[in-house]
Amino acid sequence: MDTEENANQIDNEEVIRVTHFRNLSSMSAPSQEELNSIYTDDCKSLLSSVRRRVEISDEKIEPGSLNVLSAKYESLDYDTCENHLLLDEERKKGYKFVVKKNLARWFIFLLIGVVTALIACAIDISIEELSQVKYASLSQYVDHYITEGKLYIPYFLWVLYNIVPVFIGATLVAFVEPIAAGSGIPQVKCYLNGVKVPRVVRIKTLFVKSVGVVCSVVGGLAGGKEGPMIHSGAVVAAGISQGKSTTFKSDFNMFYYFREDHEKRDFVSGGAAAGVSAAFGAPVGGVLFSLEEGTSFWNQGLTWRTFFASVISTFTLNVVLSTYHGVPGILNFPGLLNLGQFERFSYQIYEIPIFILMGCIGGFLGALWNHLNFKLSVWRVKYIRNKFLKVIEACLVAALTATVGFLMMYLINDCKPLGQDPTKYPTQMYCGDGEYNVLASIWFQTPEASVRSLFHDPPNTHNALSLGVFVVFYYILSCTTFGLACSIGLFIPTLLTGAAWGRLLYVGLAHVLPVATLVHPGKYALIGAAAQLGGVVRMTISLTVIIMETTGNISFALPLIVTLIAAKWTGDFFNEGIYDTHIQLSGVPLLPWEPPPLVHNVYASEVMSHPVITLRTNENVGHIVELLKLTTYNGFPVVDPPITDQSEVVTYGRIRGLILRSQLIVILQRKLFNETAEYWDTVTASIFRAEYPRFPTIDQVHIAEEEKTYSIDLRPFMNPSPYSVLHSTSLPRMFRLFRALGLRHLPIVNDTNEVIGLVTRKDLARYRVWHHQGRMGVEELLISKEL
Repeated sequence: MDTEENANQIDNEEVIRVTHFRNLSSMSAPSQEELNSIYTDDCKSLLSSVRRRVEISDEKIEPGSLNVLSAKYESLDYDTCENHLLLDEERKKGYKFVVKKNLARWFIFLLIGVVTALIACAIDISIEELSQVKYASLSQYVDHYITEGKLYIPYFLWVLYNIVPVFIGATLVAFVEPIAAGSGIPQVKCYLNGVKVPRVVRIKTLFVKSVGVVCSVVGGLAGGKEGPMIHSGAVVAAGISQGKSTTFKSDFNMFYYFREDHEKRDFVSGGAAAGVSAAFGAPVGGVLFSLEEGTSFWNQGLTWRTFFASVISTFTLNVVLSTYHGVPGILNFPGLLNLGQFERFSYQIYEIPIFILMGCIGGFLGALWNHLNFKLSVWRVKYIRNKFLKVIEACLVAALTATVGFLMMYLINDCKPLGQDPTKYPTQMYCGDGEYNVLASIWFQTPEASVRSLFHDPPNTHNALSLGVFVVFYYILSCTTFGLACSIGLFIPTLLTGAAWGRLLYVGLAHVLPVATLVHPGKYALIGAAAQLGGVVRMTISLTVIIMETTGNISFALPLIVTLIAAKWTGDFFNEGIYDTHIQLSGVPLLPWEPPPLVHNVYASEVMSHPVITLRTNENVGHIVELLKLTTYNGFPVVDPPITDQSEVVTYGRIRGLILRSQLIVILQRKLFNETAEYWDTVTASIFRAEYPRFPTIDQVHIAEEEKTYSIDLRPFMNPSPYSVLHSTSLPRMFRLFRALGLRHLPIVNDTNEVIGLVTRKDLARYRVWHHQGRMGVEELLISKEL
């Protein structure tokens, strides 16, 4: 059967069953024409019995497409390259080095917990001090100018107090480090999944994130500081564990044996957990967050070390904040989100269906919130592209927040006697003597303090009208705020919205069932807050534990878990969680926990990239240089040289190993050629660690014309035993290999162990499961350079 007939037959077949492979010509000849032809040949020059992989598209992608992967994201090299240099190094170390390395690892996790907590304390104290100045003066101005009929003066001051800090924070994010926008949780989740997200764990990112979150919260935006703490902890972990800073161009000659993706990613998972622990005072919740939300590759030792970092983070923050609040030694400040001490709530059996219903309400409201925020994010991608426009948008939202708060205080006269509410700045507004405006007390404090008020205020503090109006407007404000060019999280505004409608539900139940034993409105505020947050982020186990640890109330474990499960199932019926939605919007090739169902009839031969560019075990320097300049591939199978002298070779050769682009560049940079072997210094695996994590590009390596005629023996540097599978391997099996082992490249071989293709993360991530309104399917995504 000729090539054209076979290609037509393949197009008509739904499932391809491959029985034999003939390979393309080897890339052994370094001619320019052959290199160019590899990208321009049509299907007739491809493998006659294999369907071509979906091309990387140059077409313009419509903003908001969720079925497109970005070609710019690469994977981490999590799988350790066990080449001869590394194995020789390991044999010489001995038991003392193993003990030293383990102690250093524990010491690094200790430092991660301490430094993360200190940064959290600095952020918290800065926000508290600045907020006290802001809200105390606003409260005084309102009560002063209302007697003179000049309420526009405190209004304009409020707008100004919001705009100035938000302008500073948004300018830092938009012009200095855009990846510091938002909470950073989606980016950290991608990194822990094995995706190399550019600039996500830089020192500059940490600085912009820390200063930006202070500016955003003080600026009155509907957001909190807890989410960004998770990103901050991840950056701290990445920086400390490497013992050097490329930003400051300084090397402390410490922890050099941890300079690889495998170790660094494990430390980042501990940093993320320490960030959760510092934010919520929840060490166990921090470990579960890293496990449930992000980390792909886990082991028991990592569990212990991550928990250790979380406990150290909580303890350090507790000591510092208790000292700051004037009660040193009384450790009542385990986390930044201090929700106050809850009494032991009791609940009746008939309330469980009410909690489940609240979970369903939270799931629906969360799904609607995610949908609105997605549409708004798409609009921003289309029209708010200029950096200056992003700053202006953030300032406008800050002014809008002040306007909404002022109008609610002005139009709704919700007055209560003084002394009933533990508010810091009681504002009289139009209330009588001895009374204060309840809505003013909610707005004239940080969102964390407002959540605490809704949890602990006495039963008759808030009326239904003020709660209902607050829920509607704050829901819209929080949805508008998430996605701005500001460092700010969504945990607190979501909890605040849920606590408000949970308390509103209590008011309704108390009116309908006055004889029912509804103990405290704080109970329904807590369930509403959990339902709303669960409906937005779709976390279950970790969120249950975080809320229990934050409130110090373990008796509510069952109501919380049934509420969060109901919220997740209800929300999943309509759309994805907000973090997953933003990850899909960015086109990140994230691998879920399980392989797509119903794809056991898809084989490696259909998934793999081909043709493959291979290198011989002994390769020409000029060929390697040209190859690295003409391609962007990060891994190359190493094969035996062809055993024939014919000009056209019909096989790639049997696989001998795999070598990375970064390794080739270091070899070229250090001129480790066969002809210069006598001039080498001692070559060890440390030559690759010295350049980690930002390896030079091929354009930064100078190779003389004479040196291009030299050759390199790749065998000491390559990974001699890469994972590889047969062409008949199913997609789920390859997926499990990638997910469990953290692979970046998976060579595909035929029956005689000859390389015929290569599978990477994007090849597997293209097969994505979609869920919508009870239906499910698998779609094949497009890969684009435009995204």
